[in-house]
Amino acid sequence: MSFANTESATKQNQGEGITAEFIQQSDARADETTARYALMLGDDALMLGQRLGWWISRAPEMEEDVALANIALDLIGHARFFLSYAGTAWDKTEDDLAYFRNEEQFRSARLIEQENGDFGQTIARQFLFSYYQLGLYARLVNSSDTTIAAIAAKALKEAQYHVDHANQWVLRLGLGTEESKQRIEDGLYYMWPYVDELFENLPIHEELSPSGVAVLPSSLREEWDERVQYVLREAGLEVPTSKPAMSGQRTGRFSEQRGYILAEMQSLARQHPGATW
Repeated sequence: MSFANTESATKQNQGEGITAEFIQQSDARADETTARYALMLGDDALMLGQRLGWWISRAPEMEEDVALANIALDLIGHARFFLSYAGTAWDKTEDDLAYFRNEEQFRSARLIEQENGDFGQTIARQFLFSYYQLGLYARLVNSSDTTIAAIAAKALKEAQYHVDHANQWVLRLGLGTEESKQRIEDGLYYMWPYVDELFENLPIHEELSPSGVAVLPSSLREEWDERVQYVLREAGLEVPTSKPAMSGQRTGRFSEQRGYILAEMQSLARQHPGATW
């Protein structure tokens, strides 16, 4: 399944060869509002990459250990691009933004901050977020900001694999044993309250979308619903009816998990600032 249209597919080639170092060394500079938007995109990818990294050596089979590690690396790659571009507005590096911001300065969505739980819960989170990210990147390849468009073009190809991986596991668990079906159902019900926040139009979206830099999240919801519900039906699963969790509008105001993730992720860099290896 792909959100990309013909024009978007052509623009994917713009992402070839882009690296964080290239962004840092190029003349591209983000204005502060665009930088805050890039920061939000990078924070989502960074936090989820950190969460998935926990599964290395813990996944139910060796092949899945490698698959989740690769997805985590893809996401951290996306984070590097977006944080590097955001940093051009403030003369900061990707490491500055990843390791030396405090909890309330991150703008990640609560869905991707939720605990891994068991494998079914992790797959439920991955399934819901991957479809959101795929739809977002497919639209951002047409961003009027050429750097964001190039990053999205590169990331879109990887997001397509992430969706395929999640689809296969949702089908496998939903159509498997009673135990596996119960696990994925429980995971979906646990994660579902945090879905609505992904599609909230925040002031930064309202400011940047008229010029074509950003995408209104609400415009992604209808297609996301159709695709997610289709897979759930194929897997013999019901769409959860959990009530939405209270939104903190990505400020971390109601985030129970963000501080724990950052404590683990940032500890080495903060103990040895400036260290290289």
